[in-house]
Amino acid sequence: MDLRSVGPSSMPSLSSAPLSSMQPAASAPDLSGEPSELREAFTDFVGQTLFGSMLTSMRKTVGKPAYMHGGRTEEVFQEQMDQHIVEDLTKSSAHSIADPMFDLFNMQRRS
Repeated sequence: MDLRSVGPSSMPSLSSAPLSSMQPAASAPDLSGEPSELREAFTDFVGQTLFGSMLTSMRKTVGKPAYMHGGRTEEVFQEQMDQHIVEDLTKSSAHSIADPMFDLFNMQRRS
């Protein structure tokens, strides 16, 4: 497909559909109740960001051993193991950090 053949006439117009037929986004949370999917996404983001950066900082403080280092392969598997550790930490204890932050976020969003 030639990109020069794509012009304004071949692009769909946003104004062609009536506003009454447009549906709201399916992921839009309901403000009347507590959106559990949003809370879960918030907890995952906070937990993985916090624990991921903490584990990365901890790994930087430990040098490579003089002998028996696996090279790049060991580094790749170490990163994968760190990702699993971060996921486990997020599932087990991110709620204690993320829940108060989510409540403040939700209060700010409602006002």
